Amino acid sequence: MTSVITLWLPILLSAVAVFLVSSVIHMMSPWHKNDYPRVPNEDAFRGAVGPMAIPPGDYMIPRPESRADLRSPEFAAKIEAGPRVIMTVLPGGGISMTKNLVQWFLYLILVSLFAAGIAGSALPPGAADRAVFHYVALTAFGGYTLALWQMSIWYSRSWSTTLKTTFDGLIYALVTAAVFCWLWP
Repeated sequence: MTSVITLWLPILLSAVAVFLVSSVIHMMSPWHKNDYPRVPNEDAFRGAVGPMAIPPGDYMIPRPESRADLRSPEFAAKIEAGPRVIMTVLPGGGISMTKNLVQWFLYLILVSLFAAGIAGSALPPGAADRAVFHYVALTAFGGYTLALWQMSIWYSRSWSTTLKTTFDGLIYALVTAAVFCWLWP
């Protein structure tokens, strides 16, 4: 068994490495360019929705008021007529990535911490690189990707977007595992 405390350096450096790799993937490659296509006639959509002053949050349209409403002919007609929408409304104003980047980095540390905890509970100091890589990569892959599939399964998120983010997660997991192999005590 290897104490998580002794793994603080690979935890931190793997988070930094994944932060840098993810920045390259998202800012310098066209890989995610088409994840969110434009709404047809965006100006008309903004003109219709903007005056509603919808508060930031997640919304579903149509949405039943109750289980009884869910079974009503009126609700069935709304579903049949469409459109059916699941949307996230963000606050207006300027765009600042600071909060998102800080949260992303904290998340990367959390995934690395879980990977360290699982690998450390299974492996002693001086463990073979293959074993370290195996435990860390599998744990990190799970942390970076598995919950993303729920969005396609339940909320019709594009499967191509989910598969691309899964591939990103594979890259992040491999980077995380490589750092742990390099710095395993």
